[in-house]
Amino acid sequence: MRIAVIDYNKCRPDKCGFLCASVCPVNKTGTDPAVFVEEGKVRISEELCIGCGICVRKCPFGAITIINLPEELGTPIHQYGPNMFRLYGLPYPKESSVVGIIGRNGTGKTTAVRILAGEIIPNLGDFSSKPSYDKVIEFFKGTELQRYFTELKEGKKRLVHKIQAVDVIRKHFRGPVKELLKDPRAPEILRLLDAEYLLEKNVENLSGGELQKLAIAAALLREGDVYFFDEPSSFLDIRERMRVSNVIRERLKEKSVMVVEHDLAILDYLSDYIFIVYGEPAVYGRFSGIKGVREGINQFLLGFLKEENVRIRDYEIVFEKRAVSKKPQAKPVFSYPPFSVRLDGFELRVEGGTLHEGEVVGIVGPNGIGKSTFVRALAGEVDTDPPLELDLSVSYKPQYVELPEVPVRELFKDINEEIFEEEIRRPLEMDKLFDAIASELSGGEKQRVAVALALSKDADLYLLDEPSAFLDVEQRVRVSKVINRVMAKRKAVAFVVDHDVAFIDYISDRLLVFLGEPGKRGEASAPLDKREGMNRLLKYLGITFRRDPHTGRPRINKPGSQKDVEQKKRGEYYYA
Repeated sequence: MRIAVIDYNKCRPDKCGFLCASVCPVNKTGTDPAVFVEEGKVRISEELCIGCGICVRKCPFGAITIINLPEELGTPIHQYGPNMFRLYGLPYPKESSVVGIIGRNGTGKTTAVRILAGEIIPNLGDFSSKPSYDKVIEFFKGTELQRYFTELKEGKKRLVHKIQAVDVIRKHFRGPVKELLKDPRAPEILRLLDAEYLLEKNVENLSGGELQKLAIAAALLREGDVYFFDEPSSFLDIRERMRVSNVIRERLKEKSVMVVEHDLAILDYLSDYIFIVYGEPAVYGRFSGIKGVREGINQFLLGFLKEENVRIRDYEIVFEKRAVSKKPQAKPVFSYPPFSVRLDGFELRVEGGTLHEGEVVGIVGPNGIGKSTFVRALAGEVDTDPPLELDLSVSYKPQYVELPEVPVRELFKDINEEIFEEEIRRPLEMDKLFDAIASELSGGEKQRVAVALALSKDADLYLLDEPSAFLDVEQRVRVSKVINRVMAKRKAVAFVVDHDVAFIDYISDRLLVFLGEPGKRGEASAPLDKREGMNRLLKYLGITFRRDPHTGRPRINKPGSQKDVEQKKRGEYYYA
């Protein structure tokens, strides 16, 4: 089976003169063309295309993808148009259960959620005629989805959808939160989320984490039968992620819940079942059958779906089961003294530390405790006492990524081309983004560009604030490997702030632990080995993790469980 997809945001026939049609060897035979122009747009006939890849290589804008599949995928559930993304198979909710969805960005997770939430009627690959639920119901005859779509068509399903991009709330509403959440139950729900104070704030002044809590609260206040939460952990720290998970499970325990999530520990903690979606981003996605949560996540990490007999990746993602530093004998390169920062009624006190060449130091702790303030202090953006005089060149990726309205390639004019070409370009898939307008990229694409840009600059110290935000699991692994390779090659140091415990575990040599009172005071440790650092943080949070015996991935223990009590007694909160 052959799939041909054209990214019409990149396709510029006005500049290339339909080069793809002129180089196609089928077109040159004088028979029916495989590449042709229809209504001013390039089209590729998948039946006539021979899969030679010449048009893919010759397209100056990287707009064409052609994939030869070893298996027949059957009828698409939905296709956006000719030579556009198509989705095969669908997940489905289960009564009184939380069903998780995991997979790469761009493979159809959000499309599937929008279909199940009644926002898209699937067209079954027939994009030339109006879709109808009657066709969908017939297509899924004899399956759980037949009953689901029948009830959806008859209006018997009340559906609630917490969207991924919570920042759009600001575009649609301005003013006090209490005007947006007029429900008398709002104070109780916000209290459960540790966010009752939001009622006294204006929407336009909320942080990313506060917008996330607002969106979750708004969803919980609506009466529904099926609830969809698309990436509910973004912008939240580990304690807040667990709190949200507990609230969702407790408040919706008799409902059907579906969750799209990239934080493996939280997805595992929250879900009862898992669907895996695999495929080629922006080309096609295919959903697996339903799986138990532990087995499903492990199959995803190992890259092989046992029941389907399908390999979805040519490598395994495996975590260290012990706190091992990757660079134990590295040479010291610089030190920073103890210092403090006072900012808008908040005080941060930092212990001094020594950093080693090639080292990646993870920064962990609750929100509002000074992690970003520390990074900004090292970047020279805030004053410190005493003033920091590090005499270092610094490259800084901030927490919130804003990019200008210019082609991505223009952002990469003043970079270290050797580092970029050898270590960054391919793993972060920059070629696919170079001709796009930077400000129009998705959240995950902006994140990859910002990380690539920061790492491509010559520096002694790299400061990366939440580089995993909006990235899928595989992209997080790639980013962690790129960061480690660039530090090793340059003999530089990186500080990485992040809330994904699995990501921090995967990327770090040592940890800086931030504790204190959110919004009032913070205290930063000196760099600690990973065992001591994780134990210090998780003891403060009252959370324990265990290790999966097959993949080594961290799994959160249920509070009060035998394992949780055992580990707390031994003082081993993470590497048990």
